[in-house]
Amino acid sequence: MKDTRSPLQTIAIYLGALLILIWSGGPFIWQFSISFQLDKALTSGSPSLIPDPFTLEHYYNAFIEKELHRYVWNSLVVSLATTFLCLFVGSLAAFALSRLNVKGRFGILMVILSVSMFPQIALVGPLYLVATNLGLLDTYTALIITYLALGLPLVTWVLFGYFETLPREIDEAARMDGVSVPGLLWHIILPMSLPSLVTTGLLAFITAWNEFLFALAFTSNIDRQTIPVGIANFTNQYYVPWGDIAAASAVVTVPLIVLVLFFQRHIIEGLTQGGIKE
Repeated sequence: MKDTRSPLQTIAIYLGALLILIWSGGPFIWQFSISFQLDKALTSGSPSLIPDPFTLEHYYNAFIEKELHRYVWNSLVVSLATTFLCLFVGSLAAFALSRLNVKGRFGILMVILSVSMFPQIALVGPLYLVATNLGLLDTYTALIITYLALGLPLVTWVLFGYFETLPREIDEAARMDGVSVPGLLWHIILPMSLPSLVTTGLLAFITAWNEFLFALAFTSNIDRQTIPVGIANFTNQYYVPWGDIAAASAVVTVPLIVLVLFFQRHIIEGLTQGGIKE
């Protein structure tokens, strides 16, 4: 298709994209910059974007003195377990609601969605009591179950929308070939839904990776605390180590950026394809 945009329209589009990039990426660039600057430079009257002198002191403090790697490991365990469970349970639920003859499926979907409408602050108290009675405080299990409940509605809805775009003739052909219902899901539907699985998996992972409130309430020691709680623990009553916090934030932000950039094609396809009914 021939491009009919005028030079002025092209310039406006690129200028708008540049402004969006600066608006979105500016905080991250500043965060990375101050993670390489000395504390005295951060409190000076004229802060600079270019570190002068350049230092790795804050990264040393984060990993050696404050043991950031232990928080990273805890977050990795919880986030990966949450992601796999969300994809497993969500794909089963979305498949049943989309491809099987389930009465009142849209009512069930609305009930699933309504779970995510409760504010988290209203759930912390009751869930804390439940975790206490079950002996789940300071365990991965408490966080994984909670994050599963938070991420499952979104995963189910996105997968359901994507499954609805797949032609029903696929199901009929599979049944004629003797494929069972589990085989239809495992060997046909899921391989065809890879973009949606990547999208929902990343969303579930990022949600669990960044969650703070429940992690703060359910954990009290470094053996189970996740990254957001660990970074919050960097501060004390008299001093806020902005450089150490920036270094820790940079370390935990880079993996998410890399994942999104690596899977960006699948993310875009997974988010847009679910809105198209064939």
